[in-house]
Amino acid sequence: MTLTVESLVRIAMTNPINAQITPRLPALGLNQCMLTAGCLFQAVWNHQTQQPSSWGVKDYDVFYFDPDLSWEAENEVINAAQRLFQDLGVNIEVKNQARVHLWYGQRFGKPYPQLQSAKDGIDRYLIAGTCVGLDVETGEVYAPFGLDDIEQGFLRINPNNPQPDLFDEKAKSYQARWPWLRIVEK
Repeated sequence: MTLTVESLVRIAMTNPINAQITPRLPALGLNQCMLTAGCLFQAVWNHQTQQPSSWGVKDYDVFYFDPDLSWEAENEVINAAQRLFQDLGVNIEVKNQARVHLWYGQRFGKPYPQLQSAKDGIDRYLIAGTCVGLDVETGEVYAPFGLDDIEQGFLRINPNNPQPDLFDEKAKSYQARWPWLRIVEK
């Protein structure tokens, strides 16, 4: 199988939760709203190993970008999303990427740059091949490192966010669920 943007979306939407989240997200009216991370690429890994499409997905990540840096504004969005998706019974993590620099250092002990877009947040995932997002308004797939690593099961450090300790922890957590994945140097 050659993983294309079209096949990634088709496979990701076989996860019934993704298929429910995607058409509902525009109702929140969020700027640069993207469904992102594991709920997309893990569906491909599950497809390749004949697992159910939602197997091993811990949460469903939604990024957006709002220049209002207040916790209150983000919390309003989080609460609205909880109401919108309460029937799904899964953890949906909604994060304003404009605010990440305000809390990241305290949570992870390392500084984080102020981002300029939702895509900037995707660009900083620890594992290069997992940098993928689906724009819910346009249907565009954003994958700055391409789709080959997802297809081939390669886990390599993101050169835009080289944090070997956090990378190793994340890569090993993926390998524990999908043992065929390979950690690759460079």
